[in-house]
Amino acid sequence: MTGVLEGFALIGAIIAVGYLLGRLGILGDAAGGVLSRLAFFVGSPALLYVTLSGAEVGTLVDTRSLVSYGTALVMILAYLLTARLLMRRPAGETVIGGLCAGYVNAGNLGIPIAVYALGGAEAVAPTMIFQLTILAPASFVVLDLLEKRGQGMTLRNALTPLLNPTLMASAAGVVSAVAHWQPPEVVLAPIQTLGGLAVPAMLLAFGISLRGSPMPGRSDMRSQLVLAVVLKSFVQPALAWGVGLAVGLSGPTLLAAVVIAALPTAQNVFTYAMRYDRGVVLARESVLVTTILSVPVVLLTAAVLA
Repeated sequence: MTGVLEGFALIGAIIAVGYLLGRLGILGDAAGGVLSRLAFFVGSPALLYVTLSGAEVGTLVDTRSLVSYGTALVMILAYLLTARLLMRRPAGETVIGGLCAGYVNAGNLGIPIAVYALGGAEAVAPTMIFQLTILAPASFVVLDLLEKRGQGMTLRNALTPLLNPTLMASAAGVVSAVAHWQPPEVVLAPIQTLGGLAVPAMLLAFGISLRGSPMPGRSDMRSQLVLAVVLKSFVQPALAWGVGLAVGLSGPTLLAAVVIAALPTAQNVFTYAMRYDRGVVLARESVLVTTILSVPVVLLTAAVLA
């Protein structure tokens, strides 16, 4: 239980600092956007490479990991179909909403919770890798294509998705992991240092964005917010529990699958929304609401299954 509370306290403290900075105007009006771009173009790719290059590729295909991947994909697909076909929402916003419904905070919240509640950070590593190498890059390809739609299919526009810094860092990290190769320390050290910017920059940008924002649910995104929050906070962990039991998971492995599914929407999604200027309000409110709701959900899950 201590690890769960420590993880939430860590996130809350940095977000609060960001809110205070925004409230006082210390960093100027453009600070949120600058920090988001810093995280997207510099910090996140560096952190992604460091994380993936040292990963054990074999852990990506065990039963527990496949349950996590499957439940995330089901939530994203459920949101996409509902928002696009029934609610008739714009494509770019729907992509961000899908990530709100299934992309969990496996990094800055998942790691401390995994260390203290699940016995080690390796429990969330496969989910983090899956999201960073498949979910995020696939979403960027779609968003990049939507951004270039109507401009004609020039060679530059066709190559834009492939030149996304996250996709390039993912590919480099996977190659390093498969080859069991690390760059020299003189090269790796600056990358590690830059990677350290990612999480604080994301959280500070998120905190700054809360300044002057209305209470969640008061915008015209209310129906999309409810859909994303219900899928992420309640349906995903319940589905992970049911599927986990069906495929024979029990004890610590079942606990890990359900706790990971119960993690809130990642701050990365807000950064992606800011970068593409799609679904920003939806992403911000989803991160905030699911983070609040995940406290009792994760604590109850840990109490019942531990």
